[in-house]
Amino acid sequence: MTQHNPRPLDGITVISLEHAIAAPFCTRQLADLGARVIKVERPGVGDFARGYDQRVDGLASHFVWTNRSKESLTLDLKQDEAGDILDSLLGRADVLVQNLAPGAAARMGLSFEALHERFPRLIVCDISGYGEGGPYEKKKAYDLLIQSEGGFLSVTGGPGENEMAKAGCSIADIAAGMYAYTGILSALLLRDKTGEGSRIDVSMLESLVEWMGYPMYYAYHGAPQPPRAGASHSTIYPYGPFPTGGGGTIMLGLQNEREWALFCEKVLLDKALATDERFSANFKRSENRDVLRQIIVEGFAALSVDEVVARLEDAQIANARVNDMHGVWEHPQLKARDSWREVDSPSGPLPSLLPPGRNAAFTPRMDGVPGLGQHTGSILEELGFSAEEQARMTAAGVV
Repeated sequence: MTQHNPRPLDGITVISLEHAIAAPFCTRQLADLGARVIKVERPGVGDFARGYDQRVDGLASHFVWTNRSKESLTLDLKQDEAGDILDSLLGRADVLVQNLAPGAAARMGLSFEALHERFPRLIVCDISGYGEGGPYEKKKAYDLLIQSEGGFLSVTGGPGENEMAKAGCSIADIAAGMYAYTGILSALLLRDKTGEGSRIDVSMLESLVEWMGYPMYYAYHGAPQPPRAGASHSTIYPYGPFPTGGGGTIMLGLQNEREWALFCEKVLLDKALATDERFSANFKRSENRDVLRQIIVEGFAALSVDEVVARLEDAQIANARVNDMHGVWEHPQLKARDSWREVDSPSGPLPSLLPPGRNAAFTPRMDGVPGLGQHTGSILEELGFSAEEQARMTAAGVV
């Protein structure tokens, strides 16, 4: 379909008081669906994620990832005139998203209760570390801290006492951003039924704990939780990385007894191993994983990664190569599916991944990554401010 086909959120305006990852990831996805997202940033400083690193031609990797297709408006919300500008924007908006420090939005008069009286159709999405109420309500929260509080670290990493590991990406922020995104979509549908906006309260803790459902239920009623098993599965075996000849590594995924028998016959070339009493059921293989690992490692030692993959494919055993980031950039499946686009940025054109979940009816919006305050002038002009008024506000630090 051509780019001008209607997108689901065309005509929807989102104002976002956002920083770091959770809220920006949410609003970028709203922008992917066609929403106009106005990102409000502090003059001269902006979203602090802009300064995390300079890995993308001088721009920060986190910022480039979560901020395409947005307009950047600088406002010093501590000044009354900036508050008036924000009010004017909210009067035209459909959604307000914020992940400021706990209580900050309410102190600025931006609670749902205060806004609902003036803007009854406005949807307000508040993203915080721990949510409203409770003893942790005002506690500061960052991604790694929520990974810790939510139990993620207790099941991730190596088996040793001091071998816990964090996720290599901002998993708690991502979880909260996803629930904020879907919560806003459902609130827009609800508004179509009721005619009124609603409030969405998203906590990083609850978002990540929802994703921890399997290990939580595994440890139900005080039962031992899944042990940390590095890159291997904690309770299914063999399911994890194994070395091959030449220094390569292959990731195996065996899920059932049929696959185990095929693996022994066609990959290890040892059909009798399938009925070895030590390995005749998954729980036995898991209990005897050290012995079984040595057998597999010895079986792979004379084979390259490609040769192991060929045997696994012939046996229809799930497998994967262990790619680093360079391998992902060059992944043949992403290339074959034409998954990359080019977007503009203050540093020039950059590659950007198409949003997952492609809809054949429309093309997602993939516009540029904004410079700090890039759209301040055009937005103020849209609100009726003259060039002279804009110059005065800039000199006063309002914008």
